[in-house]
Amino acid sequence: MAQNITTKKFAKNVVYSILAQIISLAVSFVLTLIVPKFIDEYQYSYWQTYVLYVGYVGVLHFGLLDGLVLRYSKYDYEELDKARLRSQFIILLIFTSIITLFTSVISLTVAGYPDKIIFALVAAGIITKNIVTYSSYMFQITNRISKYVFLIIAQRLAYGLIVVLLLILKVNDFYWYCIADLAADLVGFVIGAVFNRGLFLGRSLKLREALGELKSNVSSGIILMMANWSAMLMIGGAKMIIQWHWTELVFGKVSFAFSVSNIFLVFVSAISVVMFPSLQRIEADKLPSLYKTVRGMLSPVLFFMMIFYFIGCWILNLWLPKYSESLVYLGVLLPIIIYSSKVSLLTNNYLKVYRKEKLMLLANAISIAVGAVLFVLCAYVFDNLYALLGCVVFVITLNSVLSEIFVLRTIHVKIVKEFIIEAVMTVGFILCASFLNLWIGCAVYGGMLLVYAIINYKSIIALIRRLVRRKSSDTVASKEAVACPENENSSEEQPENTTEDGIEEEK
Repeated sequence: MAQNITTKKFAKNVVYSILAQIISLAVSFVLTLIVPKFIDEYQYSYWQTYVLYVGYVGVLHFGLLDGLVLRYSKYDYEELDKARLRSQFIILLIFTSIITLFTSVISLTVAGYPDKIIFALVAAGIITKNIVTYSSYMFQITNRISKYVFLIIAQRLAYGLIVVLLLILKVNDFYWYCIADLAADLVGFVIGAVFNRGLFLGRSLKLREALGELKSNVSSGIILMMANWSAMLMIGGAKMIIQWHWTELVFGKVSFAFSVSNIFLVFVSAISVVMFPSLQRIEADKLPSLYKTVRGMLSPVLFFMMIFYFIGCWILNLWLPKYSESLVYLGVLLPIIIYSSKVSLLTNNYLKVYRKEKLMLLANAISIAVGAVLFVLCAYVFDNLYALLGCVVFVITLNSVLSEIFVLRTIHVKIVKEFIIEAVMTVGFILCASFLNLWIGCAVYGGMLLVYAIINYKSIIALIRRLVRRKSSDTVASKEAVACPENENSSEEQPENTTEDGIEEEK
């Protein structure tokens, strides 16, 4: 069975992931803030259409990869049944290749320009995205975060460098930027194949046994996959309706606002990558206290980050005046980072650990159903884009609250005051960003942050003291280890030390 996660190893994994996300942030900066400056608005809109639809090709493994995550995340790489996993990779490759061929033929013969090019490239992404996901999942579930980080860095750097080269060459056609994305996937595939050779090369199971394994993986992962991808529909569904109902230019500008808001989620995603395999290896009775600790840290940090919206708007208005309208959209959309972060980092990971994928799916299904009704009404009845964007925030909030209620009932923790305070802060931010002058809105929201800090000062001070105490205890432990090296020889006789969060302390 896999080794337990020590405090030092968990922190090291988080640092590795943050390093990868810093590179991703730099590339996202180029893609989001530099490319729109130098290419035509229509070409940018077409490119964003590709980005929208290629984001959903991961659903075409039908839960296979999610099943691997759920069934094998407690094992180290050396313990994996590699022949069994190789058979699943071969099935994945054959199946996605068939779908790619079929989709390419349909798009090239039926659709008109530019749709035929967009969907032919999306078809190619069916293979590349799923294969890279297979490799990255194998790194994550076996807790080889450093190799996962290397894959992400190489892939994102390849994407960013090719895009920069296209900008230097003054390439305006959107499809070259789509091809850059696919080329970066190939880089990720090569790296995954090098470090996961045993999961790509060698003998696999016989067909009947491989299909039996496939059935087990799909039956285990299909609900989790539906839960994960249905969550994307909360935002993706709104973007699709905007693309169908409004013009390409409006869609491009709204997509720009969504892209900027995604930048804020980068570091949360970094921690989320290491969270699930770490939670899987923590004692069950320690999970509730860890939940309260992480949640108590997450919300204040995210609410504080949102004040940079006002400064960022001033800078972006100077840099990209043709997208000034997007900044108004961004003011409405930005609070989704609060609720998306909690779902990505906490509630989904906890529900997966407790094997409550059906509850994840239920929360997402309710949110999507509510969102579908609201989005259609806002677009086709009221024809109001701002109302639709407000409904996106409402739906994401609803999903977060439902998911958290399910988690809190599972771990027997009560949080009521926090829900109310976060709702007030969210509404207050949207009103400041939408109806007040930029700097007046900044001052008012800053005052709200001060009140928020005063209300939560006890928990904030407790968190600071906890971090300082942990740092001090780590320092003392290190000194004792240096002064008494003989302790290492008697380590087997000593009970394992754990933090109150359930992650083993490493002396």
